Amino acid sequence: MQLSLDTYILDVLMRDLTEHENRPSAFLVYLHVWRQSIGAGHKVVALSLQEMAEGTGLSKSAVQGAVRLLRKRKLLSVSRKNPTATPIYRVDRPWARRKQS
Repeated sequence: MQLSLDTYILDVLMRDLTEHENRPSAFLVYLHVWRQSIGAGHKVVALSLQEMAEGTGLSKSAVQGAVRLLRKRKLLSVSRKNPTATPIYRVDRPWARRKQS
């Protein structure tokens, strides 16, 4: 299977998250959620912190911090069906909206 990735993710976002934010974990989490959702043909994906930790090789606390940063940067949206449900993640691509404007 072949995946098509927006060039912005590698050309801009990777450097921004790893160098400027000093959070390579955020880039890994973003890629993982992207692969599990958009990369699999879905708009959203339900993932636990443990699943993301196992999928990225990061600790759960590193994943939590990465999700917090990605939400703050409006690169990831998180919702829940109820307070104890597995979070549902949507990858946001603000640069794609800017291109269309």
